[in-house]
Amino acid sequence: MVEVGGGLRTYDFRGRHVLAGYPPDARSSAGRGQLLMPWPNRIRGGRYTFAGRGHTLALTEPDRGNAVHGLVRWAIWSVLAQAEDTVTLGCRLRPQQGWEWSLDLSVSYSLTAAGLIVTPRALNVGTGAAPFGFGAHPYLSVGEDRVDEVELGIPAASLLEVDDRLLPTGLAAVDGSDYDFREPRVLGTLALDTTFTDVDADADGRWRVTLAHPHSSRTVTVWADARAYPWLQVFTGDSLPMAARRSSGIAVEPMTCPPDAFNSGDGLLVLEPGQEFAAPWGITPG
Repeated sequence: MVEVGGGLRTYDFRGRHVLAGYPPDARSSAGRGQLLMPWPNRIRGGRYTFAGRGHTLALTEPDRGNAVHGLVRWAIWSVLAQAEDTVTLGCRLRPQQGWEWSLDLSVSYSLTAAGLIVTPRALNVGTGAAPFGFGAHPYLSVGEDRVDEVELGIPAASLLEVDDRLLPTGLAAVDGSDYDFREPRVLGTLALDTTFTDVDADADGRWRVTLAHPHSSRTVTVWADARAYPWLQVFTGDSLPMAARRSSGIAVEPMTCPPDAFNSGDGLLVLEPGQEFAAPWGITPG
């Protein structure tokens, strides 16, 4: 865990890296391990309307003209509680440019026999209803030299089609396309920066995205509560600087809503004063 952004920097299991993280003295690059609140992904032009009022955010993705990945990735988070197997970090999000609400944000990281459980929370401590979405940005690794080697399983029947700004244009079925990973298969040279939905849950109500290395016994699974996280993003790093491209792990990102939800309303949560969002997701290494 890190003070800047409250994110997940490293996670090792039996002496092996589960995450493609970053060194302790480095800045998180490409969103590695970051928490995306109060929205994940992008807002078109940084503009949206909520409860009849227009808002304009800073364009944190200037090349595409979007506001991206929320407001707390570079905020300072504090330790709220700590035990042998759990640590909870928190930060208060206050009004600022394009955002007029107050939220108490926290995240608990718990190590269990089944892996890492991450529980984000957002409590509206203001006086008005607030729009909200959550996403997480871990990069997973199964010891690959390049992501092309990874066998990937994504139990999703649909994906979000996007324009050149990575903003939604509509839904499409994955049937018959290169993006159908409902039967796990080796990724190969396919580039993914793709939002999936219509995700099948297992009997316990959780969906599971799996990564495996065909030439070793290493696996890792990202799971999430399917009702809380009906969307997920998978990113193979092809837009990263050349040195990191295709060799930097695969980001598997649970999301409560799709890109531009502050405008479309799709999956957007509205937290009334005193109302809290809390929903676990996790990583299971093998």
